[in-house]
Amino acid sequence: MTKDSSSPDRIPVPFNALGPFLLVSFGLAWGIVALFVFLPEKMSALFGELTGQHPLFFLAVYAPAIAAFMVVAWHGGAGGLRHYLTRLLLWRCTPAWYALLVIGIPLLFIGGSAMKGNLFADPIPFPSFGALVVASSFMAIKGPVEEFGWRGLALPLLQRKLAPIWAGLILGVIWGLWHFPAFLLSGTPQNAWSFTPFFVGSVAVSVIVTQLFNASRGSILLPALFHFQLINPLWPDAQPYDTLFFVAAALLVVWLNRKAMFSREWGATEVIPQAAENSLQRTALTGRP
Repeated sequence: MTKDSSSPDRIPVPFNALGPFLLVSFGLAWGIVALFVFLPEKMSALFGELTGQHPLFFLAVYAPAIAAFMVVAWHGGAGGLRHYLTRLLLWRCTPAWYALLVIGIPLLFIGGSAMKGNLFADPIPFPSFGALVVASSFMAIKGPVEEFGWRGLALPLLQRKLAPIWAGLILGVIWGLWHFPAFLLSGTPQNAWSFTPFFVGSVAVSVIVTQLFNASRGSILLPALFHFQLINPLWPDAQPYDTLFFVAAALLVVWLNRKAMFSREWGATEVIPQAAENSLQRTALTGRP
């Protein structure tokens, strides 16, 4: 008896692949940070102080992407990995989402900064346009890469079992906790922040991005752009007040999309696009594509 190819838990990437993904994501990131926390002198002597620009910090940040690539390659091979990456080309969604990406997110940070009282008090942190480009480039190749794992793999797997609202909340909790070790290290951006508002903000952002992900039919590109906007060095420091604005935005997104958010029918569940999965299955059965 053959498995229905339209089933949301079809091969080649099954739901239980979530376990190895989380194991590698947490094991690699937390392992690197743990070595610097518990063996600071030895690790600093060998590799230098761990800062936000250190290669090992980048490796820790890339852990979810590395885990996702490993899982997809294991279950789908090189062909499956190529097709998985085609989700970077998914960009279509309603103009309202692009308005949020381009205008809404900056306004949320500006509102938080205004509440904090530093909107016009802090000097511009970049002495030149070139410095801004360099800082933005570093951010573009750091945090957004996480989305290959969180929204590229974990979210579609969770949505096979849960409505988007619950999948987004659970992933937000996982995502927030994954960042915790960075708050223990000096030299990282998170060291100057309070973890609790960051954690709450992570959950709120996860809910927003879940609906963006589904509205774009499983795009990896748009969540990555959203992630970049969250760490865009242009926006003012609004910690921890920006959390209030992101929570309000998440509640608004849920209300406006309540039918889709509370129904499993609206959740994107593909890791490897369906046409590619069917092709891989035929190859496995017949030896021909």
